[in-house]
Amino acid sequence: MKKYIFIFILGVLFVRYGNAQVVLNGDFEKIDKVSKNPENWVLYANPFAAKSYAVKLDSVVKQHGRYSILIERIAPSLNQNTITYNIPEAAFEGKTITLRGYIKIEGLEEEGYAGLWFQLNNEQGKQISRYIDNQGAKGTSDWKQYSIELPNRSDVKIIQYGGILAGGGKAWFDNLELLIDGVPMERAKAMVPKKAATDTAFSKGSQINHIAINPQQITNLAIVGQFWAFLKYHHPAIVTGDYNWDAELFRLLPLATKAKNNNELSSVLEKYLIQFPIPPLCKTCNESAKEKVLLRADYGELLDGKILSSSLVKKLVLVRDNRSTGENYWIGKAIAGQALFKNEKAYENMVYPDMGYRLLSLYRYWAMINYYYPNRDVIGEDWSKGLRSAIPDFILAANQKEYTIAVLKLISSINDTHAAIGLSVPFNLIAGKYAAPFQAKFIEDKLVLTGFYVNTPAVRENLKVGDLILAINGKTINDLLKAYLPITPASNYDRKLNDLPATYLLRSHETTLKIAVQRGEQIFEYNVPMIDQRLALININYTKPTGYYLINDEIGYVYGGKYKNSELPAIKKDFEKTKGIIIDLRVYPSESMINTLANYIKAINAPFAIGSEFDFSKPGSFTMTKPISNGAPTTDYYKGKVIILVNAVSQSRAEFTAMAFQGAANVRILGSQTSGADGDFSTIILPGNISTGISGIGVFYPDLSPTQRVGVRIDEWIKPTIKGILENKDELLEKAVELIKKGG
Repeated sequence: MKKYIFIFILGVLFVRYGNAQVVLNGDFEKIDKVSKNPENWVLYANPFAAKSYAVKLDSVVKQHGRYSILIERIAPSLNQNTITYNIPEAAFEGKTITLRGYIKIEGLEEEGYAGLWFQLNNEQGKQISRYIDNQGAKGTSDWKQYSIELPNRSDVKIIQYGGILAGGGKAWFDNLELLIDGVPMERAKAMVPKKAATDTAFSKGSQINHIAINPQQITNLAIVGQFWAFLKYHHPAIVTGDYNWDAELFRLLPLATKAKNNNELSSVLEKYLIQFPIPPLCKTCNESAKEKVLLRADYGELLDGKILSSSLVKKLVLVRDNRSTGENYWIGKAIAGQALFKNEKAYENMVYPDMGYRLLSLYRYWAMINYYYPNRDVIGEDWSKGLRSAIPDFILAANQKEYTIAVLKLISSINDTHAAIGLSVPFNLIAGKYAAPFQAKFIEDKLVLTGFYVNTPAVRENLKVGDLILAINGKTINDLLKAYLPITPASNYDRKLNDLPATYLLRSHETTLKIAVQRGEQIFEYNVPMIDQRLALININYTKPTGYYLINDEIGYVYGGKYKNSELPAIKKDFEKTKGIIIDLRVYPSESMINTLANYIKAINAPFAIGSEFDFSKPGSFTMTKPISNGAPTTDYYKGKVIILVNAVSQSRAEFTAMAFQGAANVRILGSQTSGADGDFSTIILPGNISTGISGIGVFYPDLSPTQRVGVRIDEWIKPTIKGILENKDELLEKAVELIKKGG
């Protein structure tokens, strides 16, 4: 099965039109006088694509006007090419954005396709959503109109669109149009920028550079953060985007930090609050939710009357009871139900934000977790106390590295494996840009060398699989664990141990790493020559050549990382006479199996999960979704034993997939605690262009047993052993084979 990867280089695609009305060249009629190509079109996804695909204007085969664009594969070195048009100023009023256009194809390979694609980006050029019609035109056919659609959002600022040919053959594209709510984009109503986007008073800095730390000041800052967060998501005048809420924080902080006691703090906040309009009466705000509420809003220390004056609390209660109840400038809802954090500025030029912006980072993150994190109740601590404890870290961060560590410590405190930091963060400042050329895992509470990433003969001569690493650069493994566990984002201890070696322990700023090694009774030291950490990104343990195969005549094997739903008919045929199937989910699944392979295993329709998602009408409240079911009554199902393999690497889709299989009577889960991070991902952007995220939907078993932090239910617990590593055994796989042979 060929693998087609959608590739584009964002940096070369921007074309500026100034402030003129949007002009599209979707019919390729405007031709550049110098290049003789369609104006403002990028014809190749990357510089190497030209060796595999010819892209040219065609004046003979066309659907509209004088020209079409032809893409034809001329050599097999690459498997796809895209043509791209970029619209850099594309903020429009409307609910949907539609791309439609005509495609003609000739001789497309069976596994290939030709289709339309488009992508919506925010003002920083980061992807918001993308649609690639990989089920588009196939085979040979005359001109046909195709159409794809994405929901519009207020933070869409850049649109990229075009055509794609995957595989061999020819594809012509013509008469491509973009529409907003059915109206051609050229005539669509441009979105009027909100003041949140145009207020630039603090764009170069917060002007806050010193705040003394003492108990009263910690209280001042904790309450300001909660007050700012509460108004951001509740006050009808603020959720509209008519205030730059980041800038408003910098207007409020200098006043609040002068408060010498709680009465003065209350007075400052009350005077600030009354400048906003009194919220109009909300007739529906006090209605009880029709759905079952799984998590109720928590207002921290704002409304308990212990710190703030009764007068201010009364005004805040008025805001709460007459709050905004729908989608707003800051919050939307994705198709899957998780929060979409919109219009949050990345401040990418502030690699080391000043003190005010560092507090903004803390408050923004705290607010998102407090009001839109479905697993707030299983964080492990009171989130308001978490805000207080984080304040000194953010105030005292003296440089970019310390700021990054403060952010890592904060996001690690919610105990969610989805809360990893993205590659945009200067993570190398902490861990170093060099990595050891081998992989190590914690097995039986010891750090064990388990394999090699690259061909390094000198290292392989000195180190062997099964070696125990006792110390690194003179520090014991236990000391390193104490240092790095608090800044390792993960849902549970097993997943933290899984991530630590590659994330921190086997990284360095230097080109060598001194390790103490035990092999049998021998203990020795070795200076490891390091490699570029980007070469150590491949998971060597579970790479498999294909998505499925027969282990022997009795047992079939499915590898989740390469499984394709298109292979299911062949799997049914090849596995028909087997006694059992092993499905390996110790990897992120390449495709969803929930209503395909799982339905082949599960002969009844039954719920396997229930979700929780946030309630627009009450920030901080999460309600239960309808039960999620799969399976279908049929006699054409697999009747042998099925064993699912899981471990700490099994995360999100892998965990959800395991749950989908569990409803079948012939299924057993074998392995150890999974990652404990299920539910679709919500992205969070913090100042300094730090990208992180959360599990955006709560996921439970039908009896409402949680999965977050816990992981999926295990029928038989088994972990690798050092003995198994030394003998080069996959002990989970061998145990699964043994169980099937025994009929268990």
